[in-house]
Amino acid sequence: MEAEQLEILGFIRRFVPFNGLDDEVLESIAKQIEVAYYRADTVILNYGDLVHDLYLIRSGAVEMHRRSGELHNRLSEGSLFGQMGLLMNNRVRMSATALEDTLVYCLPEAVFNELYDSYESFADYVEVEDNARLRQAVSRQEGGDELLTSTVRELISREPVTITLSASVLEAAQKMTAEGVSSILVLSDQAQSMHSVAGILTDRDLRARVLATGLPSDTGVAQVMSEDLLALESGQFVFEAMLIMLRYNLHHLPILHKGQPLGVIALSDVMRHESRNSLFVVRHIFQAQTLAELVTIADDVRACFVRMVNEDANSKMIGTAMAGIGRSFKQRLLELAEQELGPPPVPYCFLALGSMARDEQLIVTDQDNAIILDNHYQADKHGAYFATLAKRVSDGLAACGYSYCTGDIMATNVQWQKTRSQWEHCFSDWIANPSAQTLLHSSIFFDLDGVYGKTQWADQLNALIARQAQRSPRFLASMARNALGRTPPLGFFKEFVMEQDGKHNNSINLKRRGTAPLADLIRVHALAVGSKSHNSFERLNDVIESTILPKGRGPDLRDAMEFIAMVRIRHQALDIEAGNEPDNNIEPENLSDFERRNLKDAFLILSNAQKFMKFRY
Repeated sequence: MEAEQLEILGFIRRFVPFNGLDDEVLESIAKQIEVAYYRADTVILNYGDLVHDLYLIRSGAVEMHRRSGELHNRLSEGSLFGQMGLLMNNRVRMSATALEDTLVYCLPEAVFNELYDSYESFADYVEVEDNARLRQAVSRQEGGDELLTSTVRELISREPVTITLSASVLEAAQKMTAEGVSSILVLSDQAQSMHSVAGILTDRDLRARVLATGLPSDTGVAQVMSEDLLALESGQFVFEAMLIMLRYNLHHLPILHKGQPLGVIALSDVMRHESRNSLFVVRHIFQAQTLAELVTIADDVRACFVRMVNEDANSKMIGTAMAGIGRSFKQRLLELAEQELGPPPVPYCFLALGSMARDEQLIVTDQDNAIILDNHYQADKHGAYFATLAKRVSDGLAACGYSYCTGDIMATNVQWQKTRSQWEHCFSDWIANPSAQTLLHSSIFFDLDGVYGKTQWADQLNALIARQAQRSPRFLASMARNALGRTPPLGFFKEFVMEQDGKHNNSINLKRRGTAPLADLIRVHALAVGSKSHNSFERLNDVIESTILPKGRGPDLRDAMEFIAMVRIRHQALDIEAGNEPDNNIEPENLSDFERRNLKDAFLILSNAQKFMKFRY
């Protein structure tokens, strides 16, 4: 190949949809590509023109406009255009203009058609536009509710303890004691055997077959071990192990990898794994009798989070499970506090705010809470009780991994201990007289949920918010303006814009620049239509039903929310598994091509949705 063709080959193999093709195919493509150059502001394609090439941007930038003249997208290095025209009677569907001096590679129609017919991955990519491609990505990452897909390899915490077939039961018992295990694998002396494990000796075998029968300590392990071993390969599922152990009344099960011993799992390992299910975690929370016992459950919360991620749960399932666990900690801490302090002097409702109230809580979170007090509350008589109660709960949550709120949005702050009538007056005033401070508070407190006590009071406050906000265009306009303060991290050419805050330099905060502005935007629309839902996805369903969004924008927002949330969730799980402290920041170089491409599409949907919100309110 000539030098220019080698340069083309090196470039195209970096980008989807070419990077999945064989080298032989790529070399053929590189030989047939033509190079074209367009100065800034030059029209490359006009709407309705004939098109006979697929265009790949080598350098520069191109703007794509709809038939109406509305800007559709800005494309940069590695982006394609012209494919929709090639698929639809060779007529250009969107005009293309060079935004700056631009070099493009032109792939002839005949080559395009051959690739389209021969390679499914190529066809899948070119036949969908940005929003449809994001929908495919969301569908691909949602594996369904298969919460029993963990493999037995994940249960193994150490290498197997082994002994040879010629050893005595005394040697086996001494080794088991030294290693602190309840079973030992006996290895075959015959190298020709199908696998090297001849049997297993357990604590129960030593008690029942050696001590109970009075056998001497020099008895060979071969005489008392369990033979005809049942074992699983490392890639088999945990539920298969559970079924085998229950069916055959086994307490230990060897795990092999390609016939060689990888480890041994005990029935207790399987039960511990199942205990990482959120329902088991919640059960353990309510069984805890002290704060110290609650603190020990914190590690199970992280394990539950990682497990759900690895089992392909979607963001709503994970957010709901984590929020349910967080509520359970609050409820149990309140129960324990009341046991010590005595019954409350007046009825109250303890509130969860923010992501917990929306069922969108993840593993990196602080505590946002408040208290509704009965209207008969008197600070001089009852204040000390609720101050102590709030401190017990707040300190307990911090000990269990829910850090103190840096903005002091906690029930320990007397500002957020109000009677029912005071809360009603407060919220009504925030809606009638919005200010910078009250708008910030509204974005937190208008996501509220009662978790303990007179929870119906929280429902009544939610109804008041929905009723009054919907009738206040000024408040909605102010909330919309406030929601535009956090923008997606895309530059002019659709490149990522990095955080520059020192600690997380050159990274993207997926909460601050992704899920949070989406939740803010959806909240405004939900208030506008009188929705009483808490969760962003449920609110979005109410908004879609109201038809206030342009056709197709609602499902696009749902896809964007799901994809950004799952990228954030997966990378937090990876941090936990690597022994690192998880956060909301991600460096673009740690994103896969799949994530990078679809994140840009998701952020573009958010950007367009913010423009619509600015126009509407």
